[in-house]
Order: sequence, then structure tokens, then C-alpha cells
Amino acid sequence: MTASRTRPVLVYDGDCGFCTTSVHFAERRIRPRCRITAWQFADLEELGVTQQRAEHEVLWITPTGTVHGGARAVAKVLLNAGGPWAVAGAVLTLPPVRWFAHAAYRLIADNRHRMPGGTAACALPANARPNAGR
Repeated sequence: MTASRTRPVLVYDGDCGFCTTSVHFAERRIRPRCRITAWQFADLEELGVTQQRAEHEVLWITPTGTVHGGARAVAKVLLNAGGPWAVAGAVLTLPPVRWFAHAAYRLIADNRHRMPGGTAACALPANARPNAGR
């Protein structure tokens, strides 16, 4: 991790249409105070995460290097945005809501190729995607 990083980083799957659509929504409406990058263009080693993890779930990486994935990363995005979004983020961290949020996140992530904005590439393993080998 680079010591000069002062903002969190949100890492998502840039080859997935659903993920990209979701991130663009977050940029426009939620406006988290972070750097947002597709894992395909991120220095994953510097961020302290593996490609396998980045393919599996959205990641929120704090400036100190703590990594939150999946529904917990979504909660961190909302908390970071402040205002009413922070309330929603706080609720997502509370049991039993966080358990249901985790289950819902996995269901959506595992079926993202079927979601609005999703494409067949979303369901393919990374090495079989059209943009593989970048």
C-alpha cells in the first residue's frame, strides 16, 4: 500500500455491465468520497487484494489498507457519502440486517449476468472475458 493514499478506494469489475452501471449510479447519486477503479486497471498488489477476490465482490479499501467486500463494502460506500445515505449504510451494518444484506449481495453477484445492465461477459470467468489479458 502506498503511504500517500488518503482516500478509500472502491474496486469493482469493469468488465461487468451490471457492476459498471451500479458504480455509475453511485458516482452520480450517492457520491462517495473515494477513488473508484475497475480491478482490471488497479494495482491490486499495491491495494493488498488478489484478483480472485476482486472478481468475487466489490471491494472498499481504506487508506490504512483494511479491505471490506460485498455487502460490507456497499455499507462503507453509503456511510462514506454521508447524509441520508449514511443512515442506510449504518442499517446495513446491524445484525440481522447485515446477514440478509450479505445473502442478497451474494445472490445478486452470483446472478449479475441476469440483472439489468448485465451482459454475458458478467458470467464468464475473467480469463474467458472479451477483454481478458489487458
